[in-house]
Amino acid sequence: MYAATHPAPPKLSMFQVLACGAAVVTLSMGIRHGFGLWLQPITQEMGWTRQSFALALAIQNLSWGVIGVFAGMVADRFGAFRVLIGGALLYALGLIGMALSPTETLFALTTGVLIGAAQAGTTYAVIYGVLGRQIAPEKRSWAMGVAAAAGSFGQFLMVPVEGFLITSLGWQEALLALSAMVLLIVPLAFWLREPRFAGVAPVVRTQGIGAALSEALRYRSFLLLTAGYFVCGFQVVFIGVHLPSYLRDHGLSPQVASYSLALIGLFNVFGTYISGTLGQRMAKRHILAFIYFARAVVITVFLLAPLTAMSVYIFSAVMGALWLSTVPPTNAAVAQIFGVQHLSMLGGFVFFSHQVGSFMGVWLGGFLYDRTGSYDVVWVLAIALGVLAGLINLPVREHPIARGGAAAVA
Repeated sequence: MYAATHPAPPKLSMFQVLACGAAVVTLSMGIRHGFGLWLQPITQEMGWTRQSFALALAIQNLSWGVIGVFAGMVADRFGAFRVLIGGALLYALGLIGMALSPTETLFALTTGVLIGAAQAGTTYAVIYGVLGRQIAPEKRSWAMGVAAAAGSFGQFLMVPVEGFLITSLGWQEALLALSAMVLLIVPLAFWLREPRFAGVAPVVRTQGIGAALSEALRYRSFLLLTAGYFVCGFQVVFIGVHLPSYLRDHGLSPQVASYSLALIGLFNVFGTYISGTLGQRMAKRHILAFIYFARAVVITVFLLAPLTAMSVYIFSAVMGALWLSTVPPTNAAVAQIFGVQHLSMLGGFVFFSHQVGSFMGVWLGGFLYDRTGSYDVVWVLAIALGVLAGLINLPVREHPIARGGAAAVA
């Protein structure tokens, strides 16, 4: 909310925000979605276990979640521009470290901590904060769907590129090439500089960070959304990292794995866009419950059906439609309940739960595989958690929270 003596600062055009925000998410998420392709090349050449590789990516997801809360605070206070610049530089350094780390410890620090911090500053929480502030409420859920669809297109576009780079250059050189590519986020950040953070008009904050976080943590629906997002992280990161190795273990070619991840990305373009659009018309809790229930069904059918290249492609297409389609309704619900003043921070806090789930999914996948020789237990957990997440999203209340008798400012 702005003081009455100051006019509202001008806003960026919707096309500019969507185009640049989508391009940033495409690069950041597209690179990240292909990390599973490096599992076997790195572990085989370095003599490491799958658990050690999985632990580094688990740390990455946890680092992303923890640092994402603080990146959101900085973005809400000073704008996304500075956070995006810092995130891009950390991403490049992390990819270089991933390529050159001689020990498992250094690999965990670079691939895990550095890249996780980079993703915190270059993905949804920060970009959605810009969208929330710059785009009208009646188009907000739709815009978030467009940005999420861009991240999905990034997976469709980047995973085959990463597979090609590994095949043609080698896994180390492929990572060095990506470290240069990710720096394209820097010029894009300049187009996301928000006028309200450039001295056009001072911002009067009606609620401090501590009060906003305390309010959210006391609100049952926020906690339910947060718990559901844990399951989302568990499922998608387990599948994204371990599916290529699962398929190779069952005799399918590396190309099937690459194509499956690309199909997930392609169909997620449609899934996230549709879920964002539906979020303008339907209760977001119903959309989320459907997505989680549907994931449980799809995984069950995939495990019961004979495993062939075609069954993998069908699974990837259907799961892709459900992949990140939780992102727009979850973040739009947070904005609808609490307003946009602290949207990046609150979105980052919800996403922290997602990343704790990601940590558990990717780490348990490696740990239980090394102990049992299969992924069966983790697949069953993914199904059970999907049912649970569907149930806990149903009672979410989406109306704006009342503050002293007034609804939250959208």
